[in-house]
Amino acid sequence: MPEIVTAAMLVIGDEILSGRTKDKNIGHLADMMTAIGIDLKEVRIVPDEEAEIVGAVNALRARYTYLFTTGGIGPTHDDITADSVAKAFGVPCEYDAKAYAMLEANYASRDLEFTEARKRMARMPRGADHIDNPISVAPGFRIGNVHVMAGVPSIFQAMLDNVVPTLKVGTKMLSATVHCPFGEGQVGGPLGDIQKAHPDTIIGSYPKYGDGKFWTELVVRARSQQALDAARADVEAMVAGLARAAG
Repeated sequence: MPEIVTAAMLVIGDEILSGRTKDKNIGHLADMMTAIGIDLKEVRIVPDEEAEIVGAVNALRARYTYLFTTGGIGPTHDDITADSVAKAFGVPCEYDAKAYAMLEANYASRDLEFTEARKRMARMPRGADHIDNPISVAPGFRIGNVHVMAGVPSIFQAMLDNVVPTLKVGTKMLSATVHCPFGEGQVGGPLGDIQKAHPDTIIGSYPKYGDGKFWTELVVRARSQQALDAARADVEAMVAGLARAAG
């Protein structure tokens, strides 16, 4: 049986929900997870409110193999992710000695004051491990199956690059695309029958429009080549049958 590894993403920040900041991390995480054989099953966006973060962290970490969070680990008063994750795990949020020393040395090398606000970036739940940040030094952290990372896309991506080699991966999902010159209204019924006949696959239909016509892109996904090929053959036969009937 193929091994299935799942993940969820929790995006934290009022600025995302207000539209002031446009999220660029969801798509990147989805691409990375698909590439290594992890199914990203759910994405939630929550405000900078402790109860919302704690509830989402506890719900998602229990449901999926991994949880990835972005946002809320900076130096400002509304960066409460570290405190909230600590509360979700029932442990103190405190200064991490290694992170504190790294940040202190970094600001000293730049002749900048290591202010109380900047010190906040050295706080993490007790027992957490670092996620290295090669761009701006301040680390993310991992506790249990939860990986807590920055919201700035370039830093998030750099942190994720360090996380990916540590993850257990599953059997990669294979996919095949079948072009269908008909709209979803014509293929919906027979496509549903094909899906029932191939329960070990996922068949999606994606409506398109161009040159004054509607058409559909049909995508078959499976974890085995045999299952993929069998379902794709039935989808192709369905499309050919509709074309003959229309001709």
